[in-house]
Amino acid sequence: MVLRIQIIVLIFLVSKLAVAQKIFSVYYAIQADIKVFVVDYQSQADLCVYKVNYESQTIGNQGLWYFVDYKSQSDKTIFFVDYKSQADLLIYFVDYQNQAKWNKKSKIHLLH
Repeated sequence: MVLRIQIIVLIFLVSKLAVAQKIFSVYYAIQADIKVFVVDYQSQADLCVYKVNYESQTIGNQGLWYFVDYKSQSDKTIFFVDYKSQADLLIYFVDYQNQAKWNKKSKIHLLH
């Protein structure tokens, strides 16, 4: 019985670590949780994002994003804006998984 409770607690905690990394891109800004602008240089970004191929790779809030096909599958919805001044979050897509990171920790709350 105690082991079963520990397993349930462990599953709950692990599921909380994967929060906000399943992303769905919406068509209208009003539908989005976060408005995002893609910057030209890594140093300009609040978050360096690496697009992973599998949902299981989205552990933690580290900038590893998995784009889902349906809004109901997502943790957060985003809208890509045309201008930097419209954005809540500035991102840069990196080429390698180990480059994904937060440059500006003050914005980390947006993906919780």
